[in-house]
Amino acid sequence: MTRFTWFNATSLTLGFAFLYLPMVILIIFSFNASNLVTVWAGFSTKWYGELFQNEAYLDAAWVTLQVAVLSSTIATVLGTMAAYLLIRGGRFAGRTLFSGMIYAPLVMPEVITGLSLLLLFIGIGLDRGVLTIVLAHTTFSMCFVSVVVSSRLTSFDRSLEEAALDLGCTPFQAFRLVTLPIIAPAVISGWLLAFTLSLDDLVIASFTSGPSATTLPIKLFSAIRLGVTPEINALSTLLIAVVTIGVITASLISKRQAVLRARDEAQAARA
Repeated sequence: MTRFTWFNATSLTLGFAFLYLPMVILIIFSFNASNLVTVWAGFSTKWYGELFQNEAYLDAAWVTLQVAVLSSTIATVLGTMAAYLLIRGGRFAGRTLFSGMIYAPLVMPEVITGLSLLLLFIGIGLDRGVLTIVLAHTTFSMCFVSVVVSSRLTSFDRSLEEAALDLGCTPFQAFRLVTLPIIAPAVISGWLLAFTLSLDDLVIASFTSGPSATTLPIKLFSAIRLGVTPEINALSTLLIAVVTIGVITASLISKRQAVLRARDEAQAARA
């Protein structure tokens, strides 16, 4: 058994400090009353009030949320279909090419993806806006969903589907009533991953966005180039708070499900 030594404790402390100390400093200075982000002038929440009155940030946040929800939903549907075809479709003509096209965005630089999509939209005469960002985010996040769902389908017990077919279900009914509920955690995980990637994306969105649609990462990057303001600290703190709440909620739900599953298994064993 490995002992927890002072060296391990020091390494762990330094690692966590390197990761989270900048965030802690940012959160503290988001409550700074001074206009200068590096000079502490007392506690104040005025920058949060000014942030919620800033129409530019609010519009960018709304566009980002719209794009993330739409692109992650479409990517989840297409990625699940692609994963099902790759795992259950057997060998078919063009399977290798199809598989390569699905997984190519995983290793393709985002600059190349964004530039190629920009040239495509210009070539077909599609004005850049929310639609083009949604299409671009769907394109590069679909492969991540496909990887997550494929890993679950690989370990899926096909005898359950065969039993449903023997009992009179059509292939679609077997997928809807048996397969989909079992792989639902992987599908949900793929959606959350695609949603996170869309919220975080800057490079591809900068190529495919237009004057009528600016995402929050683009807005933040443009503002930081002119200097960090207390409003940016306040906005970053809110984003950290949302992520923290989401992670804690997901952890509590997972823990509750594990407890319920263990209780059900114990009851089944006693029966």
